[in-house]
Amino acid sequence: MKRIFLIFFLFASAFAYAQDMNETPSPDSSKVAFTRNNDLWVKDINSGLEIRLTNDGSDLILNGYASWVYYEEIFGRASKYCAFWWSPDSKRLAFYRFDNSAVPMFPIYSPFGQDGHLSLTRYPKAGESNPPVRIGIVEADGSGSTVWADFDESAEQYFGTPFWGPGSDELFVSRMPRRQNLLELFAVNANDGSKRPVYSESYPTWVTWIEGMLFTDNGLLMARNFETGWEQIYFLGYDGSLKRLTDGKNWDIQLLKYDPKKGNLWFIAKRDSRIHPTLYRLDKKGRIYTLTDPDYYTLTAKISKDFKTFKARLSNARTPWKMIEGNALKVKEFPTMDKSDEERPYPEIVKIENDGYDLYALMSVPRGFDPSKKYPVVMQLYGGPGTPYVRDLWNNRDASNLWCWENGIIYIVVDPRSSGENGRAGMDEAFKRMTVPELGDYIAWAKWLQSKPWVDGSHIGVEGFSFGGTTTSMLVLRYPEYFCCGVAGGGVYDWKLYDSHYTERFMDTPQANPEGYAEASVITWVDGCALKERKGLHDGMPALKLTHGTGDDNVHFQNTLQLIDALQRYEIQFELMIYPDGMHGYRGYQHVHDAENDHLFWQKHLF
Repeated sequence: MKRIFLIFFLFASAFAYAQDMNETPSPDSSKVAFTRNNDLWVKDINSGLEIRLTNDGSDLILNGYASWVYYEEIFGRASKYCAFWWSPDSKRLAFYRFDNSAVPMFPIYSPFGQDGHLSLTRYPKAGESNPPVRIGIVEADGSGSTVWADFDESAEQYFGTPFWGPGSDELFVSRMPRRQNLLELFAVNANDGSKRPVYSESYPTWVTWIEGMLFTDNGLLMARNFETGWEQIYFLGYDGSLKRLTDGKNWDIQLLKYDPKKGNLWFIAKRDSRIHPTLYRLDKKGRIYTLTDPDYYTLTAKISKDFKTFKARLSNARTPWKMIEGNALKVKEFPTMDKSDEERPYPEIVKIENDGYDLYALMSVPRGFDPSKKYPVVMQLYGGPGTPYVRDLWNNRDASNLWCWENGIIYIVVDPRSSGENGRAGMDEAFKRMTVPELGDYIAWAKWLQSKPWVDGSHIGVEGFSFGGTTTSMLVLRYPEYFCCGVAGGGVYDWKLYDSHYTERFMDTPQANPEGYAEASVITWVDGCALKERKGLHDGMPALKLTHGTGDDNVHFQNTLQLIDALQRYEIQFELMIYPDGMHGYRGYQHVHDAENDHLFWQKHLF
């Protein structure tokens, strides 16, 4: 019996270790590619035959399975670590090979079980070693040897998500140096690995990856923001020819569909409105037609197969979602959108100006609002470059806070200059000083609120999560004259503790920009600021609550622990809520507890 149990245990252990990951069918549905033990495999669906395409996979060498920083920042979490791509003819696979040997290991401790356990992740923090990458192309039937793309593996660089050309004989690969101020696109020959340059783009601060492309027989359509200070649509030929198709103040462009016969292109963008995405058609002469009402948020749109009609889903914070249909070529009149008559908060759009930049917000007043009275305020924010939080759509959880509405609190969601509403100019202000210029915009919002006769200017609270936690803690600790309290969740409190790709895009490395990292660090500021002169002065200190999940693999709990140490060193009182094994964004019972606990905090400090 013991022998049978042992055999079963070994088999189960081997099965767990050999778990197949990211099973992906070929375009012709004849094969399935997957990774096993960090090697790339293919299985023939009809025969069941498995072919191992790489042979050096290990804990450190990952073939077709992404290293953490690529998964988080380049491919995205939706990729589930997948780093291989089928050719259109189903005969080849391209894959990335990651070498994690020099990438520092970060441990995350779980308290559960009698002895607890550690999760170990190769996580490069700002200024630390990234994983070198090789780009391979293999025959799906296992014939021949791996063709390696002609890139210098030792260079400090990143590679974006590749895509195959229509003939399956070229793989298009985008590349950035570690500094991320140059984007190059190369066509890699699938037969010998040689590469030819197709496109190059540079910008003084940072560039972004090419995403959301539409492909044609001769090239691709893409949105870029390097030339005019705003996003524009370009046609990039596979031969490297480039033509700009739009002008004007476009942002957040989503390319939807292209009609190759008539040359029409449909896209969603913030063009007529800085906060409402709208559906447009671009014709071959460069004329742009507005197809949905810019007073509403167009969340999704679909163009019919014959390119004659569209369906789109619209709303704003005062108007419930409505699916509309229309003429995809030209709209004479927008359909009526009926406002809601439910008893609920209805956030209104607010706009102010600071340092020449337009700042936007959504504000809702409490039930039974009486302008002759004064009300406390909760300000919700984020602050990351190019990441707006002011989303004027129906039932947006960030814009409609039912608890504040029912408890006599004004609720306002605000954006700073760098969120995207001001194009590249606003975002570029964050370069090498991320978090810092935005503080002035939040103070401008606080001053605007304090100027209103119906606001209790001494009771303005602030809250945010992730980047918003960073900003919240900085505002509460540095500017108590504007913010009496705040809840900071899952924040980065020293940018040297966050990952290389995201942080260095905006800040460069700590070695190249030590002053910027010190200026943008909450921990550094606490260590060197006048807070030590206020220690023990209860009336002079705002109330700060910190929350963090100990299992967070994105913003490590290490950030909050180091901030706690700095606050304790100077006898600065604070509140703390820890979520064991909580991830980046609390879920289930932790989410419910977090919301209820925040309500207790506001009741204690806003009234």
